[in-house]
Amino acid sequence: MITITDLSYSIGKTTILDGIDLTLPKGGITALIGPNGAGKSTLLSLIARLNPLQNGRITVDDLTIGACSNAVLARKLAILPQASDTAPLLSIRELVTFGRYPYHHGRPGAADHEKVEQALETFGLAELADRRLDILSGGQRQRAQVAMTYAQDTDYILLDEPLNNLDIAASRALMGILQDLAKAHGRTIVIVLHDINYAAAYADLIVAMKDGKIAQTGTPDAIVTDDFLRDVFDTDPKVHRIDGKVMVEV
Repeated sequence: MITITDLSYSIGKTTILDGIDLTLPKGGITALIGPNGAGKSTLLSLIARLNPLQNGRITVDDLTIGACSNAVLARKLAILPQASDTAPLLSIRELVTFGRYPYHHGRPGAADHEKVEQALETFGLAELADRRLDILSGGQRQRAQVAMTYAQDTDYILLDEPLNNLDIAASRALMGILQDLAKAHGRTIVIVLHDINYAAAYADLIVAMKDGKIAQTGTPDAIVTDDFLRDVFDTDPKVHRIDGKVMVEV
């Protein structure tokens, strides 16, 4: 469980997050959604200790962000930031091996190689493992990045807009893999998404943010309504329910 208490964050005189109190359950997929500038990526980066805390408290299970060592937290929580630069001449296997760094510190052993091969299989990359990143499609590169994060073998995986620049087939494939990791393998995935239909289709919990605050939380079926879209996104497409699933008009 990730517990966030009275969390605020500012850049200069601009308030990015304002008094966030939030509990993210262990297990399943939690989608952070909201308009641009709502504070989603900032919240994720603070949970992942990429930015230092200014005010408030974050705990991940029994670990307190800022009070525990990065080495300990790196075995509990992994993040793939929105802008993730990688050396283009690396192979997929070399990239995924970086995910094991908290364990091997530059000297991977048999257990690390086994985890890497498992990640390659899980993300459908085994046959491409020796290809360089610069000759891959955008979807393949993104899967490789997420596979690297998965190989870190943490209970919690944080992903910041992993569907950016992916077509519908690649997006559905990646979300399907993440859903399987959460349901069948007990991983907790917190993911920033722009497309509310992906959040509605794959997330167990939606956390909607607006103006640096939590606007609403709940299951997709419970909170995604016409009023919700007007209140959070200032727009008025219609919400439909098809075969028991929520879908927003585009």
